Amino acid sequence: MESDQQIWRAWAERLHHWGLGRWVATFLEAAGPLTTIAAQMVYLTQPFLNLALRYDHIEALASMLEEPERSKTFAAFLREENIL
Repeated sequence: MESDQQIWRAWAERLHHWGLGRWVATFLEAAGPLTTIAAQMVYLTQPFLNLALRYDHIEALASMLEEPERSKTFAAFLREENIL
C-alpha cells in the first residue's frame, strides 16, 4: 500500500499532465464544506470506483476530501512548481 504522499504525487503528476493541477487546487480551496459531501459521494460510489482505481487511492481521496486541513495541504501541494 502506498503512503498518502506517494499517492498525492501520482495524482499531482497526472493532474499537471492534463493541465488540471491549478483548477483542482482552486476547487479544493474554494469548495469548503462541499468537500465533505464529495467525500461521501466517493464512499457511495466506491464499488464502481474500484473498477478504475486502486482501493488505497480511493481511501486516500475520501480521507483528503473529508478533512479540510488535508484538502488545503493537497491544494498547496498541487500549487508547488517542482512536483514532476
